[in-house]
Amino acid sequence: MMKTLITRRQALAAGIALPFLASTTLAVDAPPAKPTLTIGLATMGFREFSNQQMAETLAREGVHTTQLFFTQTDSNYWKYNQASDTSKMTAERCQAIAGVYRAAGVAIHSIGVYANLIHPDPAERKANLAYFEAMMVIGGHMGVHSFISEAGHYQAKEPVAGVEFHFREDVWKTMVATGKELAALAERHKAIVLLEPFFRGFLTSAKRTRLFIEEVGSPRIRALLDPANLLEVNDLEEMLTQLQPYIDCFHAKDRKLHVDRGVPAGQGDLDYRKFVTLAAKHAPHAPLILEYIGAKDYPQALAHLRNTMREVGAGEK
Repeated sequence: MMKTLITRRQALAAGIALPFLASTTLAVDAPPAKPTLTIGLATMGFREFSNQQMAETLAREGVHTTQLFFTQTDSNYWKYNQASDTSKMTAERCQAIAGVYRAAGVAIHSIGVYANLIHPDPAERKANLAYFEAMMVIGGHMGVHSFISEAGHYQAKEPVAGVEFHFREDVWKTMVATGKELAALAERHKAIVLLEPFFRGFLTSAKRTRLFIEEVGSPRIRALLDPANLLEVNDLEEMLTQLQPYIDCFHAKDRKLHVDRGVPAGQGDLDYRKFVTLAAKHAPHAPLILEYIGAKDYPQALAHLRNTMREVGAGEK
């Protein structure tokens, strides 16, 4: 004899009484979870602001995350691609700066370092690693354990024929060794280093960045993805597919194709709808940090990112 099975919904529609089951839920009727993303601002472009002014601006805009560069009027010493003197950053000073942001309800996600890790002079690389470690000490005082950097840039004084410096085989091997040293420092300080690829440097593509991270082979070395930096060489799907296991942060800026200089979000050729959609899918834990902005143009970039998130159905944490 054949048995006819009916669903709970069919039974209710037919007026058939069924025993009450407290645990019965209709999961198929539940709407899909709305992805939520974190927005942050990098402090790099706000050089005319003190840390207090920066924290107040973030709080006023409802932004509760920042990426800290020491570029503010009361902590102004950060330099791109080179070491800086951190001797004035005492434990007390570090704690006071961190306290300013936390009092405003703003978390410091990470600290910008950008030391030159690719310099061919071993003494220079050693000094830059020492600078990176000094920044890890500073971060420890502030309760911040994530640090960001590119591989660095080196340009020989005299033109050299053949393969570009950052693509040479010996430079790859040296960089892997330097990456392992950096990983050891990060392990010592319980830190994470997020490396940012850029199409005109050593980490020139998403795939090359993934291969480098995997060859260094440390959970302390991970990735910051700035899609505008790879727009010239990778599609968005490619970037996210290659780096998805390692992404802990995004930079949200923009770039016109075939142009070197980046621009604020919404002013270039990056497909922000696709970027935000893929970020929510592959790395929703990673904040989107607005970069290449300052006091005059951050409102437009912030509005563009928020509007895009609303358009693709992503909420803001």
